Amino acid sequence: MLDLSDLTYARAQSGFPTEAQEQAWLMQWVKRNGPPEAQRLFHVPNGGGRSKLQGATMKLLGVQPGVPDLFLPVPRFGCHGLWIEMKSLAPTAAPSTAQKEWLAYLGAQGYKTAVCAGFEAARDVILDYLNPPITYSPGII
Repeated sequence: MLDLSDLTYARAQSGFPTEAQEQAWLMQWVKRNGPPEAQRLFHVPNGGGRSKLQGATMKLLGVQPGVPDLFLPVPRFGCHGLWIEMKSLAPTAAPSTAQKEWLAYLGAQGYKTAVCAGFEAARDVILDYLNPPITYSPGII
């Protein structure tokens, strides 16, 4: 894994770093520069290559396909928390059917959900969730 400072170089060299690399850059940003509430962001270890034994053990422990990659258990502005499904910047990266189903279910339960292609998109979603832009409505005091 490359350090966050190597982001531009890594993208220039490989074109599309993996989803895991983008997520690692996000977690580095959270630890170094993220707002205090973002420190509660954590990864749900659902994906990734595993041996058959590891896969069977994970199923016994309750892993379910499609659960989003990251969860921020901080209630904000009517939402119970934030679920993020990370994707790489590759044009073919898209949520699976199971991921779409989980995102729809979680959204219906009062959570904010987002699919984020790349570190910057996820960072921006977190910042907007924790501190949404203030809008002015004429006539409302």
